[in-house]
Amino acid sequence: MTSTQLKPASEFNKSEARFNMIEQQIRTWEVLDPKVLGLFDTVKRENFVAESQVGLAFADVELPIGFGQTMLSPKLEGRILQALDVKKTDKILLVGTGSGYLTALLASLGEHVHAVEIHPELSALAQAHLQKQKIHNVTLHVADGVNGFADAAPYDVIVFAGALEQRSVAAERMLNIGGRLFVVTGEMPIMNATLTLRVAEEAFRHETLFETCLPYLEHAPKSSQFTF
Repeated sequence: MTSTQLKPASEFNKSEARFNMIEQQIRTWEVLDPKVLGLFDTVKRENFVAESQVGLAFADVELPIGFGQTMLSPKLEGRILQALDVKKTDKILLVGTGSGYLTALLASLGEHVHAVEIHPELSALAQAHLQKQKIHNVTLHVADGVNGFADAAPYDVIVFAGALEQRSVAAERMLNIGGRLFVVTGEMPIMNATLTLRVAEEAFRHETLFETCLPYLEHAPKSSQFTF
């Protein structure tokens, strides 16, 4: 973390900090898709954090956003978006709305996002951020999405913003054929980012993308408690 990132927002150049975030963090973590890299320049991360955190919005950290939740690091958001290859026609489910930033990134790429958040206060915060940025192709839900969100299924893309011990078969079955699901699974200290593709009605392909660690989603079931 550099001294520049620790200065108040008024004391450093946000454009320069954003450029450095993209080039030194996101691109160097094997995010090479120009569409994804460009998105981090146009959807401004500092607009989705508290004013006191603006100086850290560009840092390689998971920012606390309240209720024990954190904002994903920029490089992880980049890897998620690149892996999912979101299309303009995609209907998306995001489990873990948080401050609304990943919601905004997904909404900028897809047709519509259903974002589920267990904490009403965070959902309201995300709504305020999204409205201020004039992002309207989002529906926010206050619910426990640990097993997906059946009310708006099926989806072309599903993203879990927190970890599970193992893949959720219930959520995978909410995918359209050709749909993709991203989730981090496993146990500390080693977890795997995984991508699931529904290739047919009863056929799924699973790919391990990279190792990383994320906090578990609230109410994330233990291995024996998953809904099948």
